[in-house]
Amino acid sequence: MIKSERSIEEIRKELKGLGIMLPGSISVQWYVCGKKGCKCMDSENPKKHGPYYQLSYKIARKSSTLLIKEANLAQARQCIANYQRFKELNKELISANVAHVRTEGFSDEQ
Repeated sequence: MIKSERSIEEIRKELKGLGIMLPGSISVQWYVCGKKGCKCMDSENPKKHGPYYQLSYKIARKSSTLLIKEANLAQARQCIANYQRFKELNKELISANVAHVRTEGFSDEQ
């Protein structure tokens, strides 16, 4: 179990300030459209379409994807980092709550 040196209120305050969170990871995709005469179908020097940036994630055991514009990549990566921090803080908060109940018992403020 993770021992928390911070108070429950400090952890909650950091959680509130996280901003937008996205699970998953970003990958780079290249596509072949298959249209006759397209550069992606050139027999000697094919050039795939892309790059396209794709966020792959799972929610409630259902996989999905979301296309990310190149201009939004930095923001999307920050949202993923926010989600990772959320998971860490959640573990820390649970540990702090357990420690509190062990030492102080249950209180009216829950």
